[in-house]
Amino acid sequence: MAIEVHPLTNNPTAAWSELSQHQKVIKINVKPPTNDAPSNKLRVVCMSDTHSLTQYIKFNIPHGDVFIHAGDFTKCGSLQEVIEFNNWIGNLPHNHKIVIAGNHELSFDSTFTHPFTTKNSGDRHKHMGTSILDNIPTLGMSKDTLAEAIKTENVKDYLTNCTYLEDSEVVIHGIKIYGTPWQPEFCKWAFNVPRGKPCLTKWELIPSDTDILVTHTPPIGHGDLCCSGVRAGCVELLSSVQNRIKPKYHVFGHIHEGYGISSDGKIIYINASTCDLNYLPSNPPIVFDITLPSGIDKNVD
Repeated sequence: MAIEVHPLTNNPTAAWSELSQHQKVIKINVKPPTNDAPSNKLRVVCMSDTHSLTQYIKFNIPHGDVFIHAGDFTKCGSLQEVIEFNNWIGNLPHNHKIVIAGNHELSFDSTFTHPFTTKNSGDRHKHMGTSILDNIPTLGMSKDTLAEAIKTENVKDYLTNCTYLEDSEVVIHGIKIYGTPWQPEFCKWAFNVPRGKPCLTKWELIPSDTDILVTHTPPIGHGDLCCSGVRAGCVELLSSVQNRIKPKYHVFGHIHEGYGISSDGKIIYINASTCDLNYLPSNPPIVFDITLPSGIDKNVD
């Protein structure tokens, strides 16, 4: 089914005011399961937006078959942050660990890294790199310090303890998991694209047989309401998810205050943001079980 750009796509709050008249949003409150998942189900543990604060997490991370992190695992994507995250996730007991980038992983986005990884050098090269950072928050760092933090070549190669997805998928016991980092323009950070057709072009890459979709951005109407009352989700993402992709689960983060689970009656939407609005890692992981395709037993190779 062809998805069209909504006429109010650039004003998601107004778009949702119109769309919500024909949408179900069912809030779901569930407690983490206390028993093990049966052999015909995968237990999935979801987190997002930990922002290099995993050392301050006070809750236990539940065991499961698959661990998903939906982006923003660093503050700016520096090599040291990536190494620390890789060490942390390497100590988790899950058999499969899936990670995508978010808008804070500047070093994962070639828009930011290209000026630093070319063979050119000199003052002009330095200016090209720092000017790209002029329109984003500096997190208390100077532009030169931030530029230095993100110029590591091939930083993705340091994620050795997980499967990194970027517009790609992995299949685990017949369950297809697709991950993509893009989001509508947000403070000029990483993986930003304009609303409307540019966003839709990214969503068109997602296969229609995806079982678990992992994005950094929420769709409009689910886990996307900011404390200011503004909606930050993507209209075309919701349209794509509901009308073409139709995953069983859609996992995301990005909007910290949107943490929680909702449903439209067919699809389960999970905002797994670990950090709250004050950047405190206080939200526990969200856990769900997904039934494997008929005839597949996760305990049988």
